Amino acid sequence: MTDWSQLSHAYGSAEDIPALLGRIASEPNAERWSDLWSALCHQGSVYAASFAALPWLADVAGSDDREQAVSALSLAGAILAGSDQPHEAGDVRAQHVAEIETLLALVNQHRRTASDRTEYAYLLEAMLSFEGVASWSDDLAWGLVNEEYEVSCPSCRANLFVVIGERGFFSTGGDYALSEDDVETTPLRPANPADMDGIGRRLHDMALTDGHPEVANAMTYIFGDATCPDCETCFSVAGGQANADWSATH
Repeated sequence: MTDWSQLSHAYGSAEDIPALLGRIASEPNAERWSDLWSALCHQGSVYAASFAALPWLADVAGSDDREQAVSALSLAGAILAGSDQPHEAGDVRAQHVAEIETLLALVNQHRRTASDRTEYAYLLEAMLSFEGVASWSDDLAWGLVNEEYEVSCPSCRANLFVVIGERGFFSTGGDYALSEDDVETTPLRPANPADMDGIGRRLHDMALTDGHPEVANAMTYIFGDATCPDCETCFSVAGGQANADWSATH
C-alpha cells in the first residue's frame, strides 16, 4: 500500500494524489488530467510520486475508454522519460518491470489503430520511453506536432529553428513565426529512406506501416541534414541532438 504522504511531487507532499486519481477515475476531464500532469511531470521534472502512480496509469491505459487510455499512456511515457533524473524512487525501471511491459503492449496496440496525427506522435514518443530509448522519448512528438524544433548550431552555437511541416522544410536563425520581415532560410536535405538505418529507419517504416505517410516523410527530414544560415555548417538534424539543446517543453 502506497503511503502517499511520504512521497513528494512538484508542489510538496503527494498526499493529495489519491483523491485526484479518484476524481479522474469517476469523472475524467482535461482539467483534472492537467492537474495530474502538473503535479507528477511539471515541465518534464519527475518525482517519487510520479513513479508511484505508474500502476494506476497502467490500469487506466488498459481501459476501454480510448481517450483516457491515451492520456494515461502519454503521462506514463513522459514520467519514464525522466527516470534518470534525481529523485528518491530508486531504480524505477527495475521496480516497475511489469507495469512497463503492460504499458508497452498497450501503447503499441493503440499506436497501430491511431488515426489522428497528434495522437500518433505522442504514442510513438511514449513507446520509445517504455522501451528506454534515450533522448527521443521526450523530444520526438514536440517537433512532429508543432512542426519545428529549436536547436543550437553545433559549430557556432547560433539558435536555430528547424521547420518540418506545412510551412516548409528549412532551417533559419530568425524567429520566422513572429517576424514581419522575410527571414533567411536554408532548405533541409531529407535522408533517402533506402539509406536510413537505426531508429530513423525503424520509425519511418513503422509510420508507413501504421498508415501515417506524412509522419514517415517528416522522419526523412528529422534524420536528414540542415545548414546553419549563420556559419553555413552542415549538420545532421537528428545527430545534432547529442550536441544541441532541443528546447521542447511539454
